[in-house]
Amino acid sequence: MKRCFLAAAAAVFVLMMTFVARAGGAKHYAVAVLPAPVLNTPDFPGIFGGRDGSTLRTDRQGQIRELEFIALPGTVFVVHETVRNGASVVHRVTTDDYPYPSATGYFVDDRFVRLTDEEPPPRSRSLPSRDEIIVRLLAARGSRYVWGGNVRAGVPAMVNFFHPPGRLPAETNRRWRLQGLDCSGLLYEATNGVTPRNTSALTGFGRGVPIAGLSVEAIRRRLEPLDLIVWKGHVIIVLDRERTIESRLGPVPGVRDGVVVRPLGEVLAEVMKGRTPSDRFRDADGQGEKTFVVRRWYE
Repeated sequence: MKRCFLAAAAAVFVLMMTFVARAGGAKHYAVAVLPAPVLNTPDFPGIFGGRDGSTLRTDRQGQIRELEFIALPGTVFVVHETVRNGASVVHRVTTDDYPYPSATGYFVDDRFVRLTDEEPPPRSRSLPSRDEIIVRLLAARGSRYVWGGNVRAGVPAMVNFFHPPGRLPAETNRRWRLQGLDCSGLLYEATNGVTPRNTSALTGFGRGVPIAGLSVEAIRRRLEPLDLIVWKGHVIIVLDRERTIESRLGPVPGVRDGVVVRPLGEVLAEVMKGRTPSDRFRDADGQGEKTFVVRRWYE
């Protein structure tokens, strides 16, 4: 799920910053010591507070589109530059945990990480059992949708590090803390961050289940728990041959959004109204065809 940004506005902001390049050509590193929001802009104070200190920058769907993902504790970053703006210190980073191209760069606030000149070991990854993953997925049912969210409990430190004056309304407080999950974030949290954090990557994750030309019922009979019904932009997780789970973004903020369990047959029928089952994902061919694939990754 890649983002589209106001590049000109971002460029103006960046010119106002002081960039301190890491010296000497040697690599420098940072390790997340808390769940660490990673943005595609260094303007953390502008998003979490704004001019009055209490305004959260969201779009008309109530989402912070500058949020890319939340790095789990132990995530290792390579630090390329340090960005200072008054009291704000932000690092421009890359990480193997989120290896996707970016026109604007990725940024993490200094208070979420520990800096080091020695290369740290990679974040420990332990894939839970199939049954445990399903338990974790179901535990997230009812969580709200958060663009870039992959920690359903959110990041409480956000209201400490970017402290708003006065008492926030309950909904603003939830969004400020980034409480909730997006579609690939639901899977990412349930698997301890083992699975890719991007639907584009998930379309090629694991091995394909042949579904081209099949009916809803024929596809349903081929599916197994934790199979992914996926295309670039959304992923639906199969719980069993009767149910799926997903995190959906509704057209109206707070209305019909978040993590829901739905009947598998109903979901497939809905998807196939606008997309064609395929053995290889294609965004659109010459006729504008839209496809979806099924990927089997847990075996």
